[in-house]
Amino acid sequence: MSILVLQTIIKQWDKSERTEEYVSQRAKIPDQFAIEFPPAFYSFNNQCVIDRHGDDLFGDRITYSECHNGKIKFDRFQVCLNSNVLEYAAKTGSEQNFKPMGSLDNTWIQCKYDWRYSVYEGGFYYWLYEAVVLNAISISTLNKNVFLGANSKIILTQ
Repeated sequence: MSILVLQTIIKQWDKSERTEEYVSQRAKIPDQFAIEFPPAFYSFNNQCVIDRHGDDLFGDRITYSECHNGKIKFDRFQVCLNSNVLEYAAKTGSEQNFKPMGSLDNTWIQCKYDWRYSVYEGGFYYWLYEAVVLNAISISTLNKNVFLGANSKIILTQ
């Protein structure tokens, strides 16, 4: 039986934090970490380890859910627990289509993308910007340094 390991790193900022100083500070935040319990935790009947890092100003920015078809959905991704294939959700018009990125069997995939969205807080609207990194692998034995020891197979930058 394999263990799916999902590690997310979120870097969030608002318009006032777009200066070179803040950009430099965010650039120093690593794109992969060792798996430590806590903050990492087991989920989905101990089939998955979720390890979250970075900013999450409003809490639970990325939610995880298991579908009836044996897939775990989170943010812009889904993973089939049977095939260990990572898929990315691409919007085409009003539909959301999942595109396969590759197998997570004993090799890891790293995905990076930037995003922004409108936030209403304290009677004001503002833009919240974020850079998200996902590291994912399916392995038979959990290794806390799984994302630190070798280069990823695929790096997707959106």
